[in-house]
Amino acid sequence: MKRAAIILSCLLLATPAVAQSLGEKTGVNSALGISPSTQDFATQVAISDMFEIATAKVAQSRGSDADRKFAAQMIEEHTKTSAELKRLASGKINVALPAQLDSAHQSKLDALNSASADDFSSTYAAQQVEAHENAVSLFERYAKSGDQAEL
Repeated sequence: MKRAAIILSCLLLATPAVAQSLGEKTGVNSALGISPSTQDFATQVAISDMFEIATAKVAQSRGSDADRKFAAQMIEEHTKTSAELKRLASGKINVALPAQLDSAHQSKLDALNSASADDFSSTYAAQQVEAHENAVSLFERYAKSGDQAEL
């Protein structure tokens, strides 16, 4: 454990750009309250939007009436934020956006797709709470010291 902490500390101190990417992928930046790089922020926002839209589409076909209503709102809102992010990414900010979910989010989507009918609503709700908590953390951290005010 001590060895892992030393290695992680060295990585964080030795190469900030690499540490931010590694940190965002592992959740270390969130735990430490470190702002993501602009590229990491844009990547995570794009993945978050894709995940929200994909899970909402599943909820529209498998969920309760309440799930469907919430899902429609998620599709509408995250489609808007995705379009705005794409506009910014291709303009002044010039960052690359992913075209598909990362493996962690794909696994969560797969779990939702395979949830039993009895567990579907609770699985969907839990995933939405976690996704939105992560998004709030990401935006708060970037807002503190991100270098692109437009984002």
